[in-house]
Amino acid sequence: MALNNADEELRLLDDVLRSLPPPAVNYLLTLRVCPQCILRLFGKYGPIYTHYSRISTILSEVVAHQPSSDDPVLKESANEDGICSVCFGILQYVCVDEKQALVNRGCANDFAALIYELVKKDGHQADSFSLEVSIPPIIVENENAVRLSMKQKYSSEEWFQETLQSEAISVKDSLKLSIIEPLETLLGVKSGSSSFRVRLTYTSSEMPIKTDNGKENNQGSKKRKTGRSEPNENDFDLKQCAKNLLEAKPFRPSEKISACSLEVLCSSSPIYIGGRYLKYSRNVSQSRWIIDDERMGEASVEEIVGNSILPLCRGDNYKFHAAGREDIDVRMLGSGRPFLLEIQNPRMLPSELSLKEMEMKINSLEGKLVKVKNLKVVDEQVWTLMREGEAEKQKQYTALVWISRQLEDKDLVTLSLLKDLKLSQRTPVRVLHRRSPLEREKIIHSINIEKMSGSTQYFLLHLCTQAGTYIKEFVHGDLGRTYPSLGSILGCRAEILQLDVTDVKMDCFLTK
Repeated sequence: MALNNADEELRLLDDVLRSLPPPAVNYLLTLRVCPQCILRLFGKYGPIYTHYSRISTILSEVVAHQPSSDDPVLKESANEDGICSVCFGILQYVCVDEKQALVNRGCANDFAALIYELVKKDGHQADSFSLEVSIPPIIVENENAVRLSMKQKYSSEEWFQETLQSEAISVKDSLKLSIIEPLETLLGVKSGSSSFRVRLTYTSSEMPIKTDNGKENNQGSKKRKTGRSEPNENDFDLKQCAKNLLEAKPFRPSEKISACSLEVLCSSSPIYIGGRYLKYSRNVSQSRWIIDDERMGEASVEEIVGNSILPLCRGDNYKFHAAGREDIDVRMLGSGRPFLLEIQNPRMLPSELSLKEMEMKINSLEGKLVKVKNLKVVDEQVWTLMREGEAEKQKQYTALVWISRQLEDKDLVTLSLLKDLKLSQRTPVRVLHRRSPLEREKIIHSINIEKMSGSTQYFLLHLCTQAGTYIKEFVHGDLGRTYPSLGSILGCRAEILQLDVTDVKMDCFLTK
């Protein structure tokens, strides 16, 4: 039935509440079950059931003429504070904040306003959001125990089969249902599947329910292999819990019930900024390089790029990924090397214009050690494509080489005729301390020599190679660990003095 106005909505709510069986409602209230959980147990949920104060008033009227419980335990517990024995205040919008202060917002709209304030404080900008709720396992256990008690007490009643056997909504789904619309209104965006998540994590210090033999069901509080010590509703054994409940006495609430502690965490999925970098210095490493608390080199590409872009996205941290790497003393020239900067928990998605401005800012930094080009926001699939292309790509190099004899014209011809030369390369001596001792087959696709004016022993060596080829070792042979080598081909000693990467042949981030 469509509701035309607020008065009609309240009338419908009144009718539903007054149709509930008074003895059962009275019993649940005596168990210190809150009105919202009572409605859930009877399969009643939806937007009209968020009028918490109205519901409490009507339920009090429903049970006004019911006899009080003769159970002294229940009589005593009914006089305690008003925290629900099932949801521990979650559906009453009561919680303990990070300062250990009790917060009581009283209604869904006010509680949604509290979440909104925390979200805006965190500074995220998003066009949608997803709401996640985690509750402690004791809530599920207590609810099952209450249901069992209700079954033991009222299973012969006609209304029991019609109402309490219907599928009830969970505490966390009920909370989400009650605050999702107010949150959408406050945030100005719709909820759904989203990279921006608002997670409400409730925790409780309450002990698990006890079985008939006095043993506790501790399934929910075990420390799992993941290292988490804080339980959630998925951490306990459902079969064991069901067994315990079948053996359990009628539900008795704790003498003192404390509200759950609430932590609100806002997080966004990582975003990826792709581009290419050029490195002009022979004293700049690709990634931050520290040995025995001493920095190697004057800077790193990772820090120059990452520390510049991170504030633009207002993220928590970043990870730098590149298609291969060059040694600290090797320049990266030509079209540059593809890279991805992974921004973790970004609060802002940079525009194309802001990335262009960031390019200019990085490229004008003092010293001009590093340059970037073609910066753009890309999706996560580019990471996979870059990794796949990294193993297949070809790279071009230019090296300054010295040999122990004079370079002859026939050497130029010999080397230029070598096409797709296969090498056997054992792990170089210089990296054996950090790499496995393996033997790899690599390919030199082409070799060209460029003479230098005024010198017969120095020349520029131009190479096109398979990815992963150790160029320095190809030149000098690495004590025979790379064969053939330039030295073995020319029949003399060969040494590499300088090396530049002049091209990385990949399609990633070549143009805007």
